[in-house]
Amino acid sequence: MTGAYPVISSDSHVTEAPNTYVDFIDPAFRERAPKLVDAGEGIGDIFVIDGMKTPVPMGLVAAAGKPAEEIRLTGVRFEGLHRSGWDPHARLADQDRDGVSAEVIYPTVGMQLCNHRDGDYKKACFDAYNRWIASYCATNPERLIGAGQTALRSPEEGIADLHAIKDLGLRGVMMPGTPAFEHDYDAKEWDPFWEAAIDLRLPLSFHILTTRTGQVRGPRLNGFLSIVRGCQDIMGTLVFGAVFERHPNLRVVCVEADAGWVPHFMYRMDHAFKRHRHWMQPDQELTRLPSEYFAECIYVTFQDDWTAFRHAGDMNWRRLMWANDFPHSDSTWPWSRELLAKHTAALSDEQREAILCTNVAELYGIDVSALPVAAGDVGAGAG
Repeated sequence: MTGAYPVISSDSHVTEAPNTYVDFIDPAFRERAPKLVDAGEGIGDIFVIDGMKTPVPMGLVAAAGKPAEEIRLTGVRFEGLHRSGWDPHARLADQDRDGVSAEVIYPTVGMQLCNHRDGDYKKACFDAYNRWIASYCATNPERLIGAGQTALRSPEEGIADLHAIKDLGLRGVMMPGTPAFEHDYDAKEWDPFWEAAIDLRLPLSFHILTTRTGQVRGPRLNGFLSIVRGCQDIMGTLVFGAVFERHPNLRVVCVEADAGWVPHFMYRMDHAFKRHRHWMQPDQELTRLPSEYFAECIYVTFQDDWTAFRHAGDMNWRRLMWANDFPHSDSTWPWSRELLAKHTAALSDEQREAILCTNVAELYGIDVSALPVAAGDVGAGAG
């Protein structure tokens, strides 16, 4: 070891405060703004979104640290959640408890809003969220790294959103799984948008649960396993659609879909390209193997996916980024340090520091020297 270093979570979340949308939204949409509602005994508090049949219950959004047998979808009150979900001062204390020095922060209700079919409503909600999260992160912009949201009703408006997000001091952009536009992300109409993101040095993120999907077959846990598919499909669209061919400096982040699947996915892309491109891939020429674009242009975040640590050498570990997913039910908080000491034991010191710190710091321009370092460095403890 050359010394201790801060551990940075590449994917954490807020629990939007009851006033996030009501107080920050365009007045024309205030009556329809997403709002916290008491749904009564047994259901608890829920975020109701106008135009969406399914509300957002509070049970899973802030279940970090709970024993598995206590986790439930409903019956939870907002005041019983981790205060740090909406209070940035409490957030710093929860970071310290987990031994985490900084977090890249995504929305919670905003994930569901990505699937809203009304582009105008989505735009108003995302603008409101951006204003709210900017004020949250301003409390300590070195440790609270906010990602803004854009509805992408058109490439031109998307570019304007990128500039507005940058001006708010936010450091990344969470993309909807499906744009509110007539063409998907591999269409050349999006080329100016990708170039604007490159010029502004704003990483673009695609998070699980932000793409509309069909009914999943089988027991409910099958649905839990299927949530990575939306991100995989988008990564395939960007690779096979020649987006990275046209924009080699573009960097996107595949968020919370784990990473152990990546080596096989890259192999499978190469196999499809070598055997089937001549009848499946019209007018989108690639000059490199698909796996090469994936390895260079796509960052992947994961929590307790031990297969990702074990197979880090089978992919570009300079694009792997660990996350604690606080305060969601999948979170490793408050046991992250213990988990990392165990899961990173087989990594080299260079790999460990890259995955836990350097990769995310370089991507988001985080000043590592300005961050506190928890006692008992993970690398030293994993020896």
